[in-house]
Amino acid sequence: MTDQRCAADSCVTISRIMLPEDANPAGIVHGGAIMKEIDNAAGVVAVRHTRKICVTASIDRLDFHKPAFIGNLVTVKASVNMTGKTSMEIGTRVETEDLLSGKKTHLASAYLTFVALGDDHRPTQVPPLNPATPDETRRHREALARREARLAEKTREKECQMDDSKC
Repeated sequence: MTDQRCAADSCVTISRIMLPEDANPAGIVHGGAIMKEIDNAAGVVAVRHTRKICVTASIDRLDFHKPAFIGNLVTVKASVNMTGKTSMEIGTRVETEDLLSGKKTHLASAYLTFVALGDDHRPTQVPPLNPATPDETRRHREALARREARLAEKTREKECQMDDSKC
Protein backbone atom coordinates (compact mmCIF):
# COMPACT_ATOMS: atom_id res chain seq x y z
CA MET A 1 0.00 0.00 0.00
CA THR A 2 1.68 3.23 -1.11
CA ASP A 3 -1.09 5.68 -0.16
CA GLN A 4 0.95 7.61 2.44
CA ARG A 5 -0.98 9.97 4.67
CA CYS A 6 0.00 12.81 6.99
CA ALA A 7 -1.02 13.00 10.64
CA ALA A 8 -2.87 16.26 9.91
CA ASP A 9 -5.21 14.35 7.57
CA SER A 10 -6.72 12.36 10.43
CA CYS A 11 -6.11 14.31 13.65
CA VAL A 12 -9.12 15.20 15.76
CA THR A 13 -10.08 17.45 18.67
CA ILE A 14 -13.18 16.40 20.58
CA SER A 15 -14.65 18.31 23.52
CA ARG A 16 -17.37 17.38 25.98
CA ILE A 17 -18.76 19.02 29.10
CA MET A 18 -18.52 16.80 32.18
CA LEU A 19 -21.90 16.08 33.76
CA PRO A 20 -22.95 14.59 37.12
CA GLU A 21 -23.20 11.08 35.63
CA ASP A 22 -19.48 11.33 34.72
CA ALA A 23 -18.42 11.97 38.32
CA ASN A 24 -18.36 10.62 41.85
CA PRO A 25 -20.39 12.22 44.70
CA ALA A 26 -17.56 14.71 45.33
CA GLY A 27 -17.92 16.05 41.77
CA ILE A 28 -14.60 14.61 40.55
CA VAL A 29 -14.84 13.02 37.09
CA HIS A 30 -14.23 9.25 37.00
CA GLY A 31 -11.03 8.15 35.30
CA GLY A 32 -13.12 5.73 33.26
CA ALA A 33 -15.15 8.61 31.81
CA ILE A 34 -11.92 10.24 30.67
CA MET A 35 -10.65 6.91 29.32
CA LYS A 36 -13.80 6.54 27.23
CA GLU A 37 -13.26 9.99 25.69
CA ILE A 38 -9.63 9.11 24.95
CA ASP A 39 -10.60 5.82 23.28
CA ASN A 40 -13.35 7.52 21.30
CA ALA A 41 -11.07 10.27 19.94
CA ALA A 42 -8.28 7.81 19.12
CA GLY A 43 -10.78 5.54 17.37
CA VAL A 44 -11.94 8.39 15.16
CA VAL A 45 -8.32 9.10 14.21
CA ALA A 46 -7.68 5.43 13.40
CA VAL A 47 -10.72 5.19 11.13
CA ARG A 48 -9.92 8.51 9.46
CA HIS A 49 -6.37 7.35 8.75
CA THR A 50 -7.32 3.92 7.40
CA ARG A 51 -10.94 4.35 6.26
CA LYS A 52 -11.45 0.89 7.80
CA ILE A 53 -13.07 -0.47 10.94
CA CYS A 54 -10.45 -0.24 13.70
CA VAL A 55 -10.28 -1.74 17.18
CA THR A 56 -8.30 -0.85 20.27
CA ALA A 57 -5.45 -3.31 20.80
CA SER A 58 -3.83 -1.63 23.81
CA ILE A 59 -3.58 1.52 25.85
CA ASP A 60 -0.04 2.37 26.78
CA ARG A 61 0.81 4.54 29.73
CA LEU A 62 -2.29 6.49 30.63
CA ASP A 63 -1.15 9.10 33.15
CA PHE A 64 -3.54 11.42 34.97
CA HIS A 65 -1.91 14.67 36.07
CA LYS A 66 -4.86 16.61 37.47
CA PRO A 67 -8.55 15.97 38.19
CA ALA A 68 -11.54 17.16 36.17
CA PHE A 69 -14.77 18.29 37.79
CA ILE A 70 -18.45 18.47 36.92
CA GLY A 71 -18.93 21.47 34.62
CA ASN A 72 -15.41 21.33 33.17
CA LEU A 73 -14.95 21.11 29.42
CA VAL A 74 -12.73 18.12 28.64
CA THR A 75 -10.91 18.26 25.30
CA VAL A 76 -9.06 15.32 23.76
CA LYS A 77 -6.55 16.00 20.98
CA ALA A 78 -5.48 12.89 19.09
CA SER A 79 -3.28 12.09 16.11
CA VAL A 80 -1.44 9.19 14.48
CA ASN A 81 2.17 8.94 15.68
CA MET A 82 3.30 5.84 13.80
CA THR A 83 1.97 3.08 11.58
CA GLY A 84 3.04 -0.53 11.29
CA LYS A 85 1.78 -3.17 8.91
CA THR A 86 -1.72 -3.57 10.40
CA SER A 87 -1.56 -1.35 13.47
CA MET A 88 -0.93 2.25 14.39
CA GLU A 89 -0.06 4.22 17.51
CA ILE A 90 -2.27 7.17 18.29
CA GLY A 91 -1.18 9.80 20.79
CA THR A 92 -3.70 11.68 22.89
CA ARG A 93 -3.53 14.77 25.07
CA VAL A 94 -6.42 15.62 27.37
CA GLU A 95 -7.03 19.11 28.68
CA THR A 96 -9.68 20.36 31.04
CA GLU A 97 -11.04 23.88 31.01
CA ASP A 98 -12.87 25.66 33.79
CA LEU A 99 -15.37 27.52 31.64
CA LEU A 100 -16.01 30.21 34.25
CA SER A 101 -12.36 31.17 34.73
CA GLY A 102 -11.01 30.05 31.34
CA LYS A 103 -8.17 28.19 33.05
CA LYS A 104 -6.91 25.23 31.00
CA THR A 105 -5.01 22.34 32.55
CA HIS A 106 -3.20 19.34 31.08
CA LEU A 107 -5.27 16.51 32.54
CA ALA A 108 -3.83 13.34 31.00
CA SER A 109 -1.89 11.77 28.13
CA ALA A 110 -2.03 8.30 26.63
CA TYR A 111 -0.83 6.25 23.70
CA LEU A 112 -3.17 3.74 22.11
CA THR A 113 -2.53 1.01 19.58
CA PHE A 114 -5.31 0.34 17.08
CA VAL A 115 -5.57 -2.46 14.54
CA ALA A 116 -7.39 -2.01 11.23
CA LEU A 117 -9.78 -4.76 10.18
CA GLY A 118 -10.70 -5.88 6.69
CA ASP A 119 -14.11 -7.04 5.50
CA ASP A 120 -13.34 -10.48 6.96
CA HIS A 121 -12.75 -8.89 10.41
CA ARG A 122 -9.07 -9.88 10.29
CA PRO A 123 -6.16 -7.43 10.57
CA THR A 124 -5.48 -5.61 7.32
CA GLN A 125 -2.74 -3.33 6.06
CA VAL A 126 -2.85 0.35 7.03
CA PRO A 127 -1.62 3.27 4.94
CA PRO A 128 1.89 4.38 5.91
CA LEU A 129 2.31 7.62 7.83
CA ASN A 130 4.36 10.39 6.26
CA PRO A 131 5.57 12.66 9.09
CA ALA A 132 5.37 16.16 7.61
CA THR A 133 6.67 18.41 10.40
CA PRO A 134 9.57 18.26 12.87
CA ASP A 135 7.06 17.61 15.70
CA GLU A 136 5.47 14.72 13.76
CA THR A 137 8.94 13.31 13.04
CA ARG A 138 9.81 13.47 16.75
CA ARG A 139 6.52 11.78 17.74
CA HIS A 140 7.12 9.09 15.10
CA ARG A 141 10.63 8.41 16.44
CA GLU A 142 9.36 8.23 20.04
CA ALA A 143 6.52 5.90 18.96
CA LEU A 144 9.01 3.53 17.34
CA ALA A 145 10.94 3.36 20.63
CA ARG A 146 7.71 2.65 22.57
CA ARG A 147 6.82 -0.10 20.08
CA GLU A 148 10.21 -1.76 20.55
CA ALA A 149 9.77 -1.62 24.34
CA ARG A 150 6.23 -3.10 24.12
CA LEU A 151 7.40 -5.95 21.88
CA ALA A 152 10.35 -6.70 24.19
CA GLU A 153 8.02 -6.78 27.21
CA LYS A 154 5.65 -9.18 25.42
CA THR A 155 8.59 -11.45 24.58
CA ARG A 156 9.71 -11.46 28.25
CA GLU A 157 6.16 -12.26 29.40
CA LYS A 158 5.89 -15.21 27.00
CA GLU A 159 9.28 -16.54 28.07
CA CYS A 160 8.25 -16.26 31.71
CA GLN A 161 5.01 -18.16 31.04
CA MET A 162 6.96 -20.95 29.35
CA ASP A 163 9.86 -21.10 31.82
CA ASP A 164 9.64 -19.83 35.43
CA SER A 165 13.43 -19.45 35.59
CA LYS A 166 13.21 -16.63 33.04
CA CYS A 167 10.92 -14.52 35.23
